[in-house]
Amino acid sequence: MAHQIIKNVSIAGITTCVPKNVEENTSLPLFKEGEAEKVILSTGIERRRIVNPGVTSGDLCCKAAEDLIQGLGWNNEEIDCLIFVSQTQDYILPATSCVIQGKLGLPNSCCCFDISYGGSGWVYGLSVISAMISTGIMKKGLLLVGDTTSTFKSAKDKTARPLFGDAGTATALVFNPNAEDIKFALYANGNKFDSIIVPDGGCRKPFSVSSLEETEYEDGVIRTPMHSAMNGMDVFSFGITKGPEVTKDVLEFAGKTVDDVDFFIFHQANKFMNEKIRKKLKIAEEKVPYSMKDFGNVSCATIPLTIDYRFKEVTELQGKEIVATAFGVGLSWGSTSFKLNDIKYLGMSEYE
Repeated sequence: MAHQIIKNVSIAGITTCVPKNVEENTSLPLFKEGEAEKVILSTGIERRRIVNPGVTSGDLCCKAAEDLIQGLGWNNEEIDCLIFVSQTQDYILPATSCVIQGKLGLPNSCCCFDISYGGSGWVYGLSVISAMISTGIMKKGLLLVGDTTSTFKSAKDKTARPLFGDAGTATALVFNPNAEDIKFALYANGNKFDSIIVPDGGCRKPFSVSSLEETEYEDGVIRTPMHSAMNGMDVFSFGITKGPEVTKDVLEFAGKTVDDVDFFIFHQANKFMNEKIRKKLKIAEEKVPYSMKDFGNVSCATIPLTIDYRFKEVTELQGKEIVATAFGVGLSWGSTSFKLNDIKYLGMSEYE
C-alpha cells in the first residue's frame, strides 16, 4: 500500500548546515561565453555550497543535529532513535548513523540506522522515523538528511556541476498524543534505476583501474564511471509527471484541496521543472518557496533546507498546513501532508 497515516508525532524543529564555500555558476570555467547565463535562466540556480575535501554529509548532519539539540534544550540521553538518510555515507561500512551517534554522545539505547535515498529521502525518512515514534515507546528522535553530491559529480561535466550543492539537515520528532495525523503517499519504480546512477564502486561493479578513465560524452561533458550519470530527458519527464501526481494523491488521501494548504515545499530539482509542477497543480506562486537560487539541488536535503532558508522564525510556520513533495534516485517519489502546530526551533549554520 502506497499510503500511510502516522498518529501521535510532531515535528519539533529543523536545522540545516551548509559548507561555507560558495561556488558561483558564472565563474565556472566549463562554460563558453553566455552559457552560464542560459543555465541560470533555465534552472534558477546561481550558486551552490561546496564542501572542502574530507568534509562529509555526516559532518554536516552532525553539526545540524548539535545545533538542533541545543536549540530545543534536549538532553542527549533522552534521544531514542537516529536515522541518517544519504547517498554519500562516510564509509562503505559502518553505518554513518552509528558514527554520528558516537560523536553526539547519544545513549547506547539509541536505535540507529542508515537509509540510502536521494531526492525523496526526507519524505521517506520522515515516514520511517514517525512510525517508530508513533507507538509512544520511543519519545524523541532525530532524522538527519544530507548529501555531499559534489563529491561524485565530475568537475568537467557542465550538465551536472552547476546544478548540485552540498548540505546536511536535522529534523526533531517527538511523541505527542495531541498531534494531527501525518499522511504519506510513497512510490518507486526500480525499472528505471539507471536513470540516475554512479556505475562503478559498488558490489555490482567494484572499483578498478578503468573506473578512473575519463570519457568525453559531448563538448563540456567529461566524466568517469565513478561519477554520477543522469538521463536528463527521462528524469525531467519523470519529475513533471510524478511530482503533480503524487501531490494530488496525498491531498486526496488527506482530504484536502490546494486551497487548504498554506505552503507546498517541492524538491528543488530546478526552477523550470518545479514551475511546470506548480502550474499543473494550479498553485499560487506565494505558496511555493524556493531555495535553489543560492544552494542548488542538495539532493535529499532540499525540503528541510528550503524550510529553514525561507522561514526565519517558527512563528511563520506555526499552525501552517504543509505539503512536501520529492522525487529522485531510484526512481522514487513521495509526498507528505502535515501541520506544524508544535514546531519550536529553526536554524541554519555554516561549516568551515
